[in-house]
Amino acid sequence: MYLKHFGFAQYPCESNIPPDEMYVSASMAELSTRLKHLVDLRGIGLLTGDPGAGKSAACRKMVATLHTGVYKTLYVPLSTGNPMDLYKTIAWELGLPTERNRAALYKRIREEVTRLCVDAKIHTVLIIDEAHCLRNDVIEELRLLTNYAMDSENRLCLLFAGQTELRRRLGMAVHEALNQRIVVRYHLPGLTRDEVDEYLSHLTKRAGCELPLFEPAAVEAIFQATNGLPRKIGLLAHHALLAAALDKAKTVTEEHVQTALPEVK
Repeated sequence: MYLKHFGFAQYPCESNIPPDEMYVSASMAELSTRLKHLVDLRGIGLLTGDPGAGKSAACRKMVATLHTGVYKTLYVPLSTGNPMDLYKTIAWELGLPTERNRAALYKRIREEVTRLCVDAKIHTVLIIDEAHCLRNDVIEELRLLTNYAMDSENRLCLLFAGQTELRRRLGMAVHEALNQRIVVRYHLPGLTRDEVDEYLSHLTKRAGCELPLFEPAAVEAIFQATNGLPRKIGLLAHHALLAAALDKAKTVTEEHVQTALPEVK
């Protein structure tokens, strides 16, 4: 509704922004460097953050940098099942037929990862999203899946991405063996106050409007209401822009943000 009012070519707060057009905060830039290091090591990584911090977006950005002729990326968002459900999902991602026997499926997956690594020189990267939902037995199966040549070779890069509680869970004694093998840990924070301003400007410019639309007081209100979490920022900004358009205003004020707040809580 506010596209014409502000001269946008598209909605600025969409979630399907291409990786190369994403806003890169200081923390996101550091995370990208750490994830590249993880892939180079072919180790186990842990990425945590509050809901809406940008964990999945960071994974998409990382995947976009991986050459498909060198890396095979497996993305598994289904994290609420049992070990057999996990193995079936991984097998589908690898293009393997699904075995009925759990041990046989485990063997087929490991053989395919080895074939890709040793014969085809293609490194497999397995991303488990929403990993805070994983059952303990599934977490243990994933650890075993990364054990090659009596734990002397890294053929499978594994990244756990989940909410903050995942860090606490993996620190429990039952997961000590896995915890010792994590080579990269990163908690993705929200944007700073200045970055919120930059983020909003990035979104509106990408949508086709070069003029600053959010007044300083509005930016501050958005920052305070969202704790700098990009998903919440986008949702609140969307409704604030709508409120400003209905008010026939040229910029978004703090009052428009306050009007929009009930829509996102």
